[in-house]
Amino acid sequence: MGFEDKTFKNGEIIIKEGDIGKSFFWLAKGSAHVYANQGAKDQIKLGTIEEGEFFGEMAILEEYPRSATVVAKGPVQAVEIPGDEMKGFFEANPDTIIELMKHLGSRIKSMTKDYEDAKALLSQLKEADEGKKKTLFSKIKKHMDVYQANKNRMNDPGEGSIREDYEKIRDLGSDNVKSYRKGMYVFKEGKVDNSMYILLNGTVGFFTGIHTPDEMKIDEISDFAFFGETGLVFDEARDTTAVVDTDDTKVEIIRREDLESIYKTCPDKIILILRHMSYRVRRLNIDFLRTCKEITENYDS
Repeated sequence: MGFEDKTFKNGEIIIKEGDIGKSFFWLAKGSAHVYANQGAKDQIKLGTIEEGEFFGEMAILEEYPRSATVVAKGPVQAVEIPGDEMKGFFEANPDTIIELMKHLGSRIKSMTKDYEDAKALLSQLKEADEGKKKTLFSKIKKHMDVYQANKNRMNDPGEGSIREDYEKIRDLGSDNVKSYRKGMYVFKEGKVDNSMYILLNGTVGFFTGIHTPDEMKIDEISDFAFFGETGLVFDEARDTTAVVDTDDTKVEIIRREDLESIYKTCPDKIILILRHMSYRVRRLNIDFLRTCKEITENYDS
């Protein structure tokens, strides 16, 4: 197979923002920094990649230009995996399927927190007088800097042909499709379930504080949609309750313990889940940047 062991010196660029990615990496030894606008005046450090983590996978899963530059921090050893060898890599290393899902799931959780924090700050800012703005300045500046460094990369990410591709394989790899009546729960706030879900038809609403005085509907999905994906990879209680809103709603359930068998019978279904998770990261990032833009405009007004 075409996997290649590579070494990088301190400060050497491993992948470069804007390039068309043809491979992704698994960091075998060392660590690396992730930058937006690396080398420019408005360079901003986005994070650090540690030993055992994947990077560069989103450009492969979505055929999208690299969204950041990765630079070696000290000597680095990495395995480069060509995009067309992804299935072969998973076949040879089945445990890495869940590891890559955990990596994307962690990014979804991190971006969700950043987005929620930014929305809360924007709400405070809209109601703040000049004195209050000064006390919030350090938080405001952080978001203003993020927006300035990323304002040219705010195009909406396309979800592509995920629905069409799923329809070609929906009957392969899993026969765990459940029909729900209106009012039934798919999962419940405070409970742990190691599954994700694919809504095939119908409507599902998401609530916090269900059946309490603080009950609040925070989102709704209809027809075809993936949801609950972080439950597949983390042993954490759900933070919402998913309630079916229409009779004869059909949902495919993907359980953690079934991932390897699903991959053996239908690897494209696993790749599709990874594509969806990658899209979710991009979607959250755009929503976060747009909120940072609003923060900047409200502070400057």
